[in-house]
Amino acid sequence: MLPIEAILPDLIDALRTQGRAVLQAPPGAGKTTRVPLAMLEADVVKGRIVMLEPRRLAARAAAGRMADTLGEEVGQTVGYRIRGEARTSTHTKIEVVTEGILTRMLQSDAELPGIGAVIFDEFHERSLNADLGLALCLEVADTLRDDLVLLAMSATLDAEPVAQVMNAPILTSEGRSFPVEPIWLPAPLAKTFRLETAMADVIQQALATTQGSVLAFLPGEAEIRRTESALRAAISDEFLIAPLFGAMDFKAQQAAIRPAPKGRRKIVLSTAIAETSLTIADIQVVVDGGRARRALYDASSGMSRLVTERVTRAEATQRAGRAGRVTEGTCFKLWTRGEDGALASFPPPEIEAGDLTAFALELALWGTPPDGLRFVTPPHDGRFKEAQAVLRMLGALDDQNRITRHGKVLAKVPLHPRLAHMLQLGGKGAADMAALLSERDPLRGRGTDLNLRIRALSKPEQFGDAVHRGVVSRIRQDAKRLKQFTKGNEQASIGVLAALAYPDRIGMRRKGDAPRYLLSGGKGAILPDGDGLSGQQLIVVTDLDGDTRETRIRQAVPLAQSELRHLYADQIKWFDLCEWSRRENQVVTRQQERFAAIALDDRAWTNAPPEHVALAMLDGVRQLGLRPSAKAARFLSRARLMTADFPDFSDAYLLQTVDEWLLPHLIGVRSSADWKTFEILPALEARLDWAQKQTLDTRVPGKFVTPLGRSVPIDYSAGVPAISLRLQEMFGVTQHPVVGQIPLQVTLLSPAQRPVQVTQDIPGFWAESYADVRKDMRGQYPKHPWPEDPTQADPTLRAKRRKP
Repeated sequence: MLPIEAILPDLIDALRTQGRAVLQAPPGAGKTTRVPLAMLEADVVKGRIVMLEPRRLAARAAAGRMADTLGEEVGQTVGYRIRGEARTSTHTKIEVVTEGILTRMLQSDAELPGIGAVIFDEFHERSLNADLGLALCLEVADTLRDDLVLLAMSATLDAEPVAQVMNAPILTSEGRSFPVEPIWLPAPLAKTFRLETAMADVIQQALATTQGSVLAFLPGEAEIRRTESALRAAISDEFLIAPLFGAMDFKAQQAAIRPAPKGRRKIVLSTAIAETSLTIADIQVVVDGGRARRALYDASSGMSRLVTERVTRAEATQRAGRAGRVTEGTCFKLWTRGEDGALASFPPPEIEAGDLTAFALELALWGTPPDGLRFVTPPHDGRFKEAQAVLRMLGALDDQNRITRHGKVLAKVPLHPRLAHMLQLGGKGAADMAALLSERDPLRGRGTDLNLRIRALSKPEQFGDAVHRGVVSRIRQDAKRLKQFTKGNEQASIGVLAALAYPDRIGMRRKGDAPRYLLSGGKGAILPDGDGLSGQQLIVVTDLDGDTRETRIRQAVPLAQSELRHLYADQIKWFDLCEWSRRENQVVTRQQERFAAIALDDRAWTNAPPEHVALAMLDGVRQLGLRPSAKAARFLSRARLMTADFPDFSDAYLLQTVDEWLLPHLIGVRSSADWKTFEILPALEARLDWAQKQTLDTRVPGKFVTPLGRSVPIDYSAGVPAISLRLQEMFGVTQHPVVGQIPLQVTLLSPAQRPVQVTQDIPGFWAESYADVRKDMRGQYPKHPWPEDPTQADPTLRAKRRKP
């Protein structure tokens, strides 16, 4: 009896009474095959049971195992539906589908007629389609179908957040598994190690020290093929090597799942496809390469890209559990015990890390924004808006982010919206291009030109290794499937097709020797040295390396300017450009014919209105800073000493509001050099009205009038009011000057304008220090007066008159 049987009565009761549940059950418990059949046997729902699987192989396998249990062929009581293939009939009660199929069913008819329950199997994988499907089903159940039964199932799911969103109970099956002995590496692998070589070595170690068939986890097809090649050269024919990955022919996949022939041990080299939902016979040993391939949004390609990362603890647990399904097992791990503790707990949900463009299109088609639905993990607002911007660019959304007629068509095409848009408008040849851009580059490292890739599709035999031949074969098969979505018989160039999918990646070559390009989306990029496209004026970039310093182009195609003008005539317009140039440190005035960020024609604008130049100069002021003159600096020091009800003269506020107080004064200023000589004081003073100016002059006067009637500016920058003047000019002063109640700090200067004394007590200076100063100064400046009693002398700036 399968372990899941113990929990089935409670599960059936929860579904019957509450209509929703979250089921946790470890690998091998039997949840995938037993739960749908138990629901059918208990007559829990009226209508079909639809169960979602994350992969096509898992959907076929689950349907096959349930049909075997019933003694039937697939397509009778139990059937499946995946992209491009369906085996169902009017008698089908349980339908296993891949996740995108449910989205199409919901978008076609939100009430899901004839469907009584939706099961989300392996929900822990948290794909975008699963998260979206659950959110849509919850809204349908809340508003249209209160009888719709919803069940989320997983082996490693963090169940609490899912249960909260579903408002559902959590049921846990303890499961049944045999002990699995972990064997870690004795030391970390060198940074230069090759995964395939290390895996082949550990697999040979496993074969020599254990019994039973081996399941080895590798990140992708390329690594599987290279490991297979290394093993075939090292082990005898008694071992059966069976690759297993999603793009394989179904019959080859079944061969990997079936038991090994009697007397032989099988080595299954698999991607993460074997982590869940699949039962592979005879497995007693797992070799975990410690790597997982995930779909992460990649700004360099404008879509999701598969990247290789370390496995998480949850994934490692799933993989190790495969060795303990039927007996005690062993799991060889390609990392150390110490490294094990540093593994992340769970993989990130695709809604956090993946491309949201298709997701945003589906929500627009549904007619509800993200905050109107219940998501286990809501999408990031900024990235969701970026996705909407791409869809507006493709004409799938209008300016209000509502879906257009064209957007509804794109939503029905099983491709990224960029490529779906190209298929709809590109005519003949678009299917080949769409299939090519959906796959891994078969010519990586052999130049950037996309034309080479298109030509390679007709000659797959030119590829020496099986990996690349397999990629080309898949591209050709996908192209045949996609032809049904193309329209028209026109034969567009490869450049035009790429420009349809990537209107934001059309690049114009910059001036200079290096092949640098400015892309229509505003980013810069560079071609590799010596690349065949480096002489092209216009290109369309379909793949970049994502380097944040200088993005390098990995894949592109030439585009004629006439093609661009024909394709985007409504978006090519003349603009009067008047802006501050950081590179030239001046306002640049040009008239340009532009497509987005690139200029197709560029001319000098000699008669730009002065007010436009002044407005652009404001950006220069923000970059260069205020640069006040000495007079302006003294004014700012005074104004900043005023109370809070006085206008704000801080640098931060002045720069923040520069367009309000400085703009009228900037006429004629257009460069850094002009700004350096510009006197900012009148503009600063103009911020004050007459009464405020009087208040400032009274409370914080700007000048001190000497006994000779000369005005000396008061400096407040040091925190105390200060003046500097010749010592002789203060003769006769017997009371120290003050500002308000604060004594002025007076710097007394020699006739040569050098400081002699700094004081805040002139009478005290006369009485105490002056005599010593007089002794020193008389010898140095004999032509100037140095009276014994300076309090009785007249102030002067003149030297003594010579005696006749």
